[in-house]
Amino acid sequence: MFDEETKTSMLNSFGEEYLRKGKLNQATKAFILAGNKDKLTQIGEDYEKIGINSKAIDMYRLAENKEKLNKIGSKCLNEGKLKDAIKAFIILENKEMLSKVGEDCIKKEKYDHAIEVFTAIDNKEKLVQTGDSALKQRKIGYAAKAYELAGDKQKLSQLADACLKEGLYATAFKAYKLAENEMMATFVQQNFGKQFQI
Repeated sequence: MFDEETKTSMLNSFGEEYLRKGKLNQATKAFILAGNKDKLTQIGEDYEKIGINSKAIDMYRLAENKEKLNKIGSKCLNEGKLKDAIKAFIILENKEMLSKVGEDCIKKEKYDHAIEVFTAIDNKEKLVQTGDSALKQRKIGYAAKAYELAGDKQKLSQLADACLKEGLYATAFKAYKLAENEMMATFVQQNFGKQFQI
């Protein structure tokens, strides 16, 4: 119907018109179809100016603008916007910066983010460290998740032992199961199974 050049020109025109009307989603779609990375970057910059970093990161990803992704990731890290920093650095596959973000998450007791980061970069040692820190703060759920993702059966068994001593039988049972410690899981189930739902 139309040659490629005409099609691209029309899509860019549609994108410009949508942009003028403030219809950013439609403008984004038009610019994606036109392959106009400069306009996608411009939309990302507009989102960044008004503080919608998550959308800005999405635009920079679509524009394949690694420089902007790195810049906004660092900015978010400095401003303490860890979720957005994680998102940017995961897209960039920047293990060094992700590790830095993960360390910051542990210090700020943002264990869910730390677990996400260290899982993304497959750092089992840091997952165990996250679990240890979470356990010290009595965040047993995060500790269990970190140990499970690290594949550390010994830590899971230790966690289960601590839960058993504190009367957290359901958590102890689950942790023993994850640690593949069937003998202790059976013990908890037989002796305390009536006190929790499996």
